[in-house]
Amino acid sequence: MDAIAEGVPPTAPAAAATAATTTAASATAATTVDLDLAARRRLFMSQPSTLASRRQQAVCVRRAHKMYGSSKNPNIILDGLNMTVPKGSIYGLLGASGCGKTTLLSCIVGRRRLNSGEIWVLGGRPGSRGSGVPGPRIGYMPQEIALYGEFTMRETLIYFGLIAAMPRGDIEDRTEFLLKLLNLPNGSKFVKNLSGGQQRRMSLAVALLHEPELLILDEPTVGVDPVLRQSIWDHLVDITKNGHTTVIITTHYIDECAQAHVIGLLRGGKMLAEESPTYLRQQYNADSLEAVFLKLSVMQNMGKRRRSSIAQEIVEQVTVPAISNPALDMSDEQHAAEISGEFGDNISMSSAVRDPISSVAPVAPPLPPAQEIPASFLYNMHVMQSHHLHALIWKNFLWMIRNVGIMLFIVGLPVVQIILFCYAIGHDPTGLRVAVANHEMSEEMITQQLCPVYTGCNQTMMSCRYFDRLAKNKSMVVHYVHDDETAYEEVRRGRAWAALVVRPNYTESLLERVEAGRSVDDGTVEASDLDVRMDWSNQQISQLLYRDLQYSYFHFVEDMLSQCNENSKLGHVPVNWQDPIYGYRDPNFTDFAAPGVILTIIFFLSVAITSGAMLIERNEGMLERCLVAGITGPEILLAQVVTQFTVMLSQTVFVLLVSFYFFELTMVGDIWLVVALCILNGLCGMTFGFVISCAVDTERTATYVAMGSFLPIVMLCGIIWPIEGMYPLLQIITAFLPLTKPTESMRSILQRGWGMENPVVYNGFISISSWVLVFLVLTILLLKFKKG
Repeated sequence: MDAIAEGVPPTAPAAAATAATTTAASATAATTVDLDLAARRRLFMSQPSTLASRRQQAVCVRRAHKMYGSSKNPNIILDGLNMTVPKGSIYGLLGASGCGKTTLLSCIVGRRRLNSGEIWVLGGRPGSRGSGVPGPRIGYMPQEIALYGEFTMRETLIYFGLIAAMPRGDIEDRTEFLLKLLNLPNGSKFVKNLSGGQQRRMSLAVALLHEPELLILDEPTVGVDPVLRQSIWDHLVDITKNGHTTVIITTHYIDECAQAHVIGLLRGGKMLAEESPTYLRQQYNADSLEAVFLKLSVMQNMGKRRRSSIAQEIVEQVTVPAISNPALDMSDEQHAAEISGEFGDNISMSSAVRDPISSVAPVAPPLPPAQEIPASFLYNMHVMQSHHLHALIWKNFLWMIRNVGIMLFIVGLPVVQIILFCYAIGHDPTGLRVAVANHEMSEEMITQQLCPVYTGCNQTMMSCRYFDRLAKNKSMVVHYVHDDETAYEEVRRGRAWAALVVRPNYTESLLERVEAGRSVDDGTVEASDLDVRMDWSNQQISQLLYRDLQYSYFHFVEDMLSQCNENSKLGHVPVNWQDPIYGYRDPNFTDFAAPGVILTIIFFLSVAITSGAMLIERNEGMLERCLVAGITGPEILLAQVVTQFTVMLSQTVFVLLVSFYFFELTMVGDIWLVVALCILNGLCGMTFGFVISCAVDTERTATYVAMGSFLPIVMLCGIIWPIEGMYPLLQIITAFLPLTKPTESMRSILQRGWGMENPVVYNGFISISSWVLVFLVLTILLLKFKKG
């Protein structure tokens, strides 16, 4: 009975045993069920199968259900499918595009999970501990090419051979054999330079390389000439003769599967038939497998149209032909199809027709999962294979060598960015034009742009002395005009940033103001003032002009007092500014912004590199192929961290060298703390890139996510504006962003000289380390659960 349930044609002894069992069951049922009715009843649901019988098959699928989408609007891919692949056979899986072939294969190799049902592969559950699936027991050729275009054919085979833990000598021997078998060119040719058909054959060579127990080939002969196709089939037949290798092959060439031992006809998520090609042609009196497929498809459609009929009535009305008549007429086939459709059974229709078994036994429930020990995260971390890591790291570094130009760009880009920052940001503007209407000057002086400066204690035309002092600031260029309105018009038209007006009696009024002291009248005070009207639309420039106009006046007064043998301190503002505890008396914005800019450059370049590399591998099928070969998520992460760390370390070293030794930015604290913080920041960017690449499906979406996160992080981490100036609620939010605390920490190290004993410094290290762990956990969870 097990042999029948598993879809394997019974041998003579098995058939005799089955007949005896059937006779006994019929005799028992005769006491409660009409014998004539029982003889005409069919069993269209799977028979109970034991754990041992399922493990004897290469692949055993029972009651498989798989759907996508919501429960309200599901897209059903597999609908109660049963499938049995005997060991040592070639199994041809046929079906139109979209019928569920690729999804079924993905479930078999352990990359997707069923919503319900059971799958046994090589004696174990895919993905369970010790099953070896995914792993080297399987050779998988997907529909995509799924190869590294920058590698040569020989390097590609070496890489997958290392994953399978093959000795180098065996890899070389198999490489030569496969290149000859598949009529491929010299092994030193790059994969990207191969034709489409050659790339397909190269993909097949990768699947055949390590001589797996189960070979799964998705459309392997597309684009292959007939002679080579026959050669491939001859090889597949040869490797299955000893029973150690099983092949599952999908193809669009239906009649090509005539060489398969068993074929499964899949349509609409259901298995229409599962028999040998010869038997199906005889059973349905057809000249080709295409004709068989057509008849079964018609039967399935008619069964769907009459699905509303009552099962009991249909069973009683159907006359089942005897086994001696293998060829049914269309009417009988229709009835068989209707019953099959009504009960939702997916076993071979031909098997149901030729084996008249009556039974009232219920369908056995799925086997309990006691035999299956789930693999924990700690177990996965423990079983990371050194040869897997070796292969992945070798592959990553080989890719870097093959793309030297890209790597130079990646390493040089942050250096260019920090150079642009240091040259462009934080320097005082120069050459700002100021329009001056000085009524102490004559028309001729204004025309000649010449304001006479008298030295010593000469108190003639003191306004010129002030403007001479003002001109010594490189930030301003003084331009004299004839009247007040002209000066204001210069500002209105954007030709000047400020307009200054000096009254005709400015010098006399200023001296009288000094001499008279508290008794001076308002008119004298007003005449001794300089009138200033500025363009305040640009805060940075207006603040600079405001500062320089005042500082120049203070220096002008101090100089006059000193030249006249007076105490120059009398001209000081009565506030004594001592030397600063931290920083400089005249700070610049470059030192303020540099910590955040350096961390931002390292962080987001790491995000871009990591997310891009992972997405390219995934979208081209390379990541999927590696996972089927047994590579695990933690192994991929660790290999990426090792290789990307070298790139990130190079970026960090060059950025810090340019910043602190070429541009001499302020650095008071320990440089090694700065290096450690930058490295942690780069690791955080790498892990964030892992999260993005696992969460999204396309490079475009990854770019949007990275760009969307860039501005909030930059604006809120204190680079552009102090956090203390933000909205109170926003200050709380910014404290939890990846770059906020590290920026404060790095600024304190560089400009205050603080060490790890200070909370501001070690909080930055704690924050960035916490984000690294958070992103790593998210990445592992996404790799684990985003498999379908």
